Amino acid sequence: MTATTSTPSKRKFTFPTAFTILFILLILIALATWLIPAGSYQLDADGAPIPGTYQQVPSNPQKLLISALMGPINGMYGIKDAAGNVNVWNSGELFGAIDVALFVLIIGGFLGVTMKTGAINAGIAWVVTKLKGKEKWMFPALMTIFAIGGTSYGMAEETLAFYALIITVMLAAGYDGLAAGALILLGAGIGVIGSTVNPFATGIASGFAGTTISEGLIGRVVILIVGTVFGILFVMRYAEKVRKDPSKSLIYTAKAENEAQFLAPGGDGEEYGKFTGRHKVILGLFFLAFVVMVYGVIPWADLGISLPTLWWWFPEMTADFLFFGIVIGIVGRLPEKTLVDTFVDGARDMLGVALIIGIARGVTVIMNNGLITDTVLYWAEQAVSGLGGIGFILVTYLLYLPLSFLIPSSSGLATVSMPIMAPLSDFAGVPSYLVVTAYQTANGLINLVTPTSAVVMGGLAIARVGYGTWWRFVWPLLLLLMVLSMLILAVGVYFG
Repeated sequence: MTATTSTPSKRKFTFPTAFTILFILLILIALATWLIPAGSYQLDADGAPIPGTYQQVPSNPQKLLISALMGPINGMYGIKDAAGNVNVWNSGELFGAIDVALFVLIIGGFLGVTMKTGAINAGIAWVVTKLKGKEKWMFPALMTIFAIGGTSYGMAEETLAFYALIITVMLAAGYDGLAAGALILLGAGIGVIGSTVNPFATGIASGFAGTTISEGLIGRVVILIVGTVFGILFVMRYAEKVRKDPSKSLIYTAKAENEAQFLAPGGDGEEYGKFTGRHKVILGLFFLAFVVMVYGVIPWADLGISLPTLWWWFPEMTADFLFFGIVIGIVGRLPEKTLVDTFVDGARDMLGVALIIGIARGVTVIMNNGLITDTVLYWAEQAVSGLGGIGFILVTYLLYLPLSFLIPSSSGLATVSMPIMAPLSDFAGVPSYLVVTAYQTANGLINLVTPTSAVVMGGLAIARVGYGTWWRFVWPLLLLLMVLSMLILAVGVYFG
């Protein structure tokens, strides 16, 4: 008898979460305060650093463990640390992340209540059933709808609910699971790349960059519209090729298995509920909340337009979504307890995002308290001094691509990077809103393919598409979207 020994399975490398990465970054930044010379700029009347005024000051190194633990807390409140240190621009005012974090939680409750009414699910299912027999037109119709969701509120996880329905319809029409999955993933993802009022990307980044959502809106709308058209044509071209010749499918070997899985009785969309008049009113209120938010933050007086300027920012925007969340719950006839519980559950779903914002803001607090923020800015000022505006914004975009792999959380990346990149844009003569656009387009592009995204990996798993196959399929469109984003950024600098 031959003895057999089991060989231990190799442990696969798992990329750490954004929380772990940011905590490691907190410690590294605290360590950097011992190594990087302290310095400061003179500030102008708006509290922004004046180029050419940097000078070294006595160092103020931070304690490693205490900084790692207290950084996120101080980052939330915008308070002084135990030694009384603080170094914040923003016209000398402390700017913590608590208002942003609360805004995110209320947005979560607002979305939770809206989803609970079934209006979004029923609306999309209604479109699917109406287009049966005309499935070709499902691509532009649904990709546009998903893009609107992406650009308005960063629609992502919510799309997972529609894979089974849409894949079933597409397989029955002669398409494959890759075309159906791409319709959903690229539709919402391109909407996020072209975020116009997305509070989790544009809103948070604009807040920490000291600009408003309305600034740079035209360029982002162009990216949204042109990018969505590119995506629709790209997916339709592949889908029609597969319909005419199924062997052209990149997942042809899984055709029989997919059909056995999805082409079962049912799948007509009725499980999502009928699309009623009440649902239409709820969707109207849902988008009205974003319209009101945009109106409230636009400085009409500064633009010379005779409309009342409300001068809204995070507190008022938070109240806006709180109000509409309640109204939608009432219109949706949710019982009082259900409305409250749903709102709380929705906010709970965003708790991780809120905590990431606090941790990321803690990085800035440690840098400010250690008096190295201005030194880093000074080094960066020297590095970009010869690039010019267009060179600066394109390098910024390319820099955000690897950063988005490292910190896939859009809100976390915005919080940790904007306090550095926005002042740096002043040195290059580039409007800070273009830095926001560079960040969100790069981050949105990477989040279409990053393996750390539950939306990407979950959607591909449902559609039975391998990760390598997804890369093989989508890379030409990624390149096209990258060129589009860089072109709009360059044009924005030229005409800015």
